[in-house]
Amino acid sequence: MKHYYLLIICLLFLGQNLSSRDRVLLNEGWRFKKLDSTEINHTLDYEKIKQWVLPSGNKFLVKSNKPQKPTANLDGGKYAQYAYDDSSWRQLNLPHDWGIEGPFVQEYPGETAKLPWFGVSWYRKSLDINASDAGKQFYLDVDGAMSFSTIWCNGHFVGGWPYGYASYRIDLTPYIKAGEKNVIAIRLDNPDESSRWYPGGGIYRNIWLTKTNPISIAQWGTFITATDISKEKATLNLKMNIDNVNSAKDQINVKTKIYNVDKQGNPTGKPLIIDNTPLKLSGKESQLEKSLTLKQPIFWDIDNPHLYVASITLQKNGKAIDTYNTVFGVRTIEFKANNGFHLNGRRVRLQGVCMHHDLGALGAAFNYRAMERQLEILQEMGVNAIRTSHNPPAPEMLDLCDKMGFLVIDEFIDTWVVPKKKNGYAILFNDWHEQDLRAFMQRDRNHPSIIMWSTGNEVGEQGSADGIRISNLLTSIVHEEDPSRPATIGCDNPNAAFNGFENTTDIFGFNYKPHLYSKFSADRPNIPFYGSETASCISTRGEYLFPVDDDKSGGKIGFQMSSYDLYAPDWASPPDTEFKGQDQAKANAGEFVWTGFDYLGEPTPFTRDLTVLTNYHDPIERAKAEQALKEMGKIEVPSRSSYFGIVDLAGFKKDRFYIYQARWRPDLPMAHILPHWNWSERIGQVTPVHVYTSGDSAELFLNGKSLGKKTKGEYEYRLRWDDVVYEPGVIEVIAYKDNKVWASDKIKTSGDAYQLKVEADRNTMKADGQDLIYVTVEIKDKDGIFVPRANNLVQFELSGNGEIVATDNGDPTSHEPFQNKNIKAFNGKCLVIIRSIKGQTGNIQLKAISEGLKNETINLKSID
Repeated sequence: MKHYYLLIICLLFLGQNLSSRDRVLLNEGWRFKKLDSTEINHTLDYEKIKQWVLPSGNKFLVKSNKPQKPTANLDGGKYAQYAYDDSSWRQLNLPHDWGIEGPFVQEYPGETAKLPWFGVSWYRKSLDINASDAGKQFYLDVDGAMSFSTIWCNGHFVGGWPYGYASYRIDLTPYIKAGEKNVIAIRLDNPDESSRWYPGGGIYRNIWLTKTNPISIAQWGTFITATDISKEKATLNLKMNIDNVNSAKDQINVKTKIYNVDKQGNPTGKPLIIDNTPLKLSGKESQLEKSLTLKQPIFWDIDNPHLYVASITLQKNGKAIDTYNTVFGVRTIEFKANNGFHLNGRRVRLQGVCMHHDLGALGAAFNYRAMERQLEILQEMGVNAIRTSHNPPAPEMLDLCDKMGFLVIDEFIDTWVVPKKKNGYAILFNDWHEQDLRAFMQRDRNHPSIIMWSTGNEVGEQGSADGIRISNLLTSIVHEEDPSRPATIGCDNPNAAFNGFENTTDIFGFNYKPHLYSKFSADRPNIPFYGSETASCISTRGEYLFPVDDDKSGGKIGFQMSSYDLYAPDWASPPDTEFKGQDQAKANAGEFVWTGFDYLGEPTPFTRDLTVLTNYHDPIERAKAEQALKEMGKIEVPSRSSYFGIVDLAGFKKDRFYIYQARWRPDLPMAHILPHWNWSERIGQVTPVHVYTSGDSAELFLNGKSLGKKTKGEYEYRLRWDDVVYEPGVIEVIAYKDNKVWASDKIKTSGDAYQLKVEADRNTMKADGQDLIYVTVEIKDKDGIFVPRANNLVQFELSGNGEIVATDNGDPTSHEPFQNKNIKAFNGKCLVIIRSIKGQTGNIQLKAISEGLKNETINLKSID
């Protein structure tokens, strides 16, 4: 749900009385310190202070009693005090992830990326409030802080929220000093053994200061649904909650205007609807429900994601006292047990991926452009759906999905009561599941992109009576908060599909069970289903192991994985297996592949140190590993990021990208050959060639000689020439569709590395201090042919109005800091990320340098 507010330019001086509601982005000028003050000594551990923290969620408690905060102030130690001198602390801007700053430590778990994301840190910020704002309401709105956050204002404990993926609001009003300097202090505590992947650490999403009058629309206080939808009209059902903190029995007018939204996300044109409704306030909260008729609605769709905005103004005595804007869309969704998912009356196959929340080299710190780039790459592949595994995403991610036309499974949590990690969400579930679930849904429920609410993932309770009870409870909350969308859950226990657990949710999600689709469709004909987590194929971009076989447990090359896309953990499968399961069960609504991008942590299959040498095929590398095994009794595993991604951590496409593109974009003429064709050590040896194409047949040529034409059979999704004998030169494929030439691809054997070629994803960016340009460097020979095995060191020099914030190359074993200004190419490629400097427009020049190679410079620009 995207809101539009007047943004005040000055972040430190509020209260010009220019509008009824001010929402200020409070990201700049924070002081930061890693480590706790010495006198704390565990006195602020959650279990010791939760009686102070729990009341922060009272607004979202319906089924439970609301706890009362103790009257005594919670002592946060010296760092929480108003007068504490923090001038020696580091100054930084948010969003901030302290873990991504490193260093990588070999002894840390690869599961959480070998990075120091755990521990306690403090953030402090001063702000001045205008004296004329006495009597206003002040709220601190936190989009995400990892984790167990506790907040003080002017030395007084205000509140907190333990779930690191939650967005929440804290009421600062009782402690704000109008006309004086005010100090906000935020403590975060990331316990180790609390995550199965890299969670990041810090205030890693945006933070806002919201100022309102005593009478205002409540936090996430609007809910808009559309019913009776046709081409001629749609009924808009508006529900709004109004805060009235002084319990004034006032008469107000609620004015609602409905507008179209332009491509920039702004209201445009004349209002389509204007409605005035009088309302008599009573008590601290009032509700209003209205139905309005929208004529000739434009449907929100994946191909045309049209949006509307409802601008709601509260008026008292003819004067505006609050304005609150809510973006929404008009569309129909339906899951049919025998015929999949339907959007606006037509069947749409869910072509989805699961996505963790980190942004590669930027870590967990949210960045709008970084997220947009990921979605652009996925959309090119044919992705039309995202599962936010396994937690609520940044609000802006959902804004992008609304704008770009993605469908979304919005996921609540990874764990219920049965723990997966010692300090994971299981220790919070009983205290916080209702508040977290209701708050998350109220935040997100106006997004037209969302089609399902997921209540969990692979929870340990799938086989128990307690699991049925909990699942029914969570589903009931989903239905209470949003009757317009179904609940779902991702299940990896095959028994959960048949033991009664399947009846506790609306849409059943299978994790890695394509072999059960047809059976479930036959045995449970009234329950819609889909692949909530599929494939988990593992590969490293540009790595290939010979000889090639179909044993999915193979493919290991040291600590890399072969990119023939045949390999997967024991619970998982290559993409082809999943495709077959779906095609044999037409009722299946689609899939969400694990994962769209590689992510930090969880480097399956290299999650623990080795004591065997079976991964080593190169004699030199095997000798090194044998020596390490002799000296230490183990081979240390360097892997710190995943191999599951269809796209690597840097955003470079793996071969797998093209098997999905071939399936998901059947009308796009495309063909893709693998592997690369630089194998000087394999002359005369069998080197299998696989082709992914949206065509139905293809002919392969080596140096102009035909190696035969092959046609896809039933349940075949790639074409294979497994007996190709390698010789250098040109490997080429011509694909056909309906006996007509459809597409082609060609790979040439390169010469030695000779030059760098630099390409930016765009040439301009906004001078807002947040916008990014991604620059890819490829190593090529003198004829401009890509050199696929090059690993030259590339250095970057930047001049002008920008700064290098990260480099990457997609290597899941690299321990080089992402903040380096130089990086080795990995299989011919590397990446540098450039950020604008706020308020500084002008030219930017980036030079890529590598010893012995021809360098290249690119000119970019930062603009208003």
